[in-house]
Amino acid sequence: MFNSEAVQWYNIPEFNLLAQNITIPGFSPLFPDAHCTQDGAICQLTTGQAEINAASTISSLLNSPCFDLTSTYFVLGGIGGVSPRQATVGSVTFARYAVQGGLQHEFDAREKPAHFPSGYFAQGTRSPSQYPAWIDGTEVFEVNDALRKVAVGFAQTATLTDTDDCKDLRATYTSPEFAAAAAPPAIAMCDTVTSDTYWSGALLAEAFENTTALLTNGTGVYCSTQQEDNAILSALLRGAVFDLMDFSRVIVMRSGSDFDRPPAGGSAADNLFAPTVGFPPALLNLRIAGIKIVQGIIAGWEETFKRGIVPTNYVGDILGSLGGQPDFGPGNVFGGKSARPS
Repeated sequence: MFNSEAVQWYNIPEFNLLAQNITIPGFSPLFPDAHCTQDGAICQLTTGQAEINAASTISSLLNSPCFDLTSTYFVLGGIGGVSPRQATVGSVTFARYAVQGGLQHEFDAREKPAHFPSGYFAQGTRSPSQYPAWIDGTEVFEVNDALRKVAVGFAQTATLTDTDDCKDLRATYTSPEFAAAAAPPAIAMCDTVTSDTYWSGALLAEAFENTTALLTNGTGVYCSTQQEDNAILSALLRGAVFDLMDFSRVIVMRSGSDFDRPPAGGSAADNLFAPTVGFPPALLNLRIAGIKIVQGIIAGWEETFKRGIVPTNYVGDILGSLGGQPDFGPGNVFGGKSARPS
């Protein structure tokens, strides 16, 4: 998503992503190239931060004549905030659901109705407990859970790094509800929220926990925060509708660089303005875990990954654009079929 994440993958012994550098029209002016190994088996791009950059870059990739993406596996790899209820700084998380947290109504918290737990509530509603009354299509994406479990298995063979500063930070999370925060870095399976706004504090974190549960009919478990994943998934899905890529081949991976809320007794401001001690291990662990996934897919290509991992769950968006019935939201709005015009 940005330079510090990208450079972790360069000049490593496992493979050389700088063997081919391909300029793609429509990529971010800051990151104009796709980087590939000499044989083209592994490639990397940097989207640029936040939703507009991410969607624009991936749309440009899908429409580029330089690539055949029909059998490609996409690993979305970035750092993000992490909920101390589910994981800790340095952990690497893998999502089944990506929720667009910013696509809501909002009151300034000083002006919200007294019975609202936060200023956020779903579009077209009058209560934070109501499902959105109108749907734009990017609220929720669900990826292949069977593939997620395979990716987690690969990632669990990695030895994650840690620092003394991170250990000191974890030691401040002493509440029983934050037991996951106090533990060492690990691989976790939990879901992610996309918003261009970088928030901090228990009240907002709990609001987005509730948003995740609401939009996924109680199935999703919020644990990471970031600015790009729903935008990337939206662009990929629109490509999948026209068979430019296979949406069942997407892995959503986020490592924790900071906590989304302070420990008990701390302030939201202190949490946001404190040095981000989790930044270095989060960047490194993203690569450490990600390399295992890339190597596993390449090594098992002929036997397993060429034909694909058959999903055991619904895969797609809240509209049912790829066909099938979403297990959240209003159901398939295309009569159970794909959105692709006949």
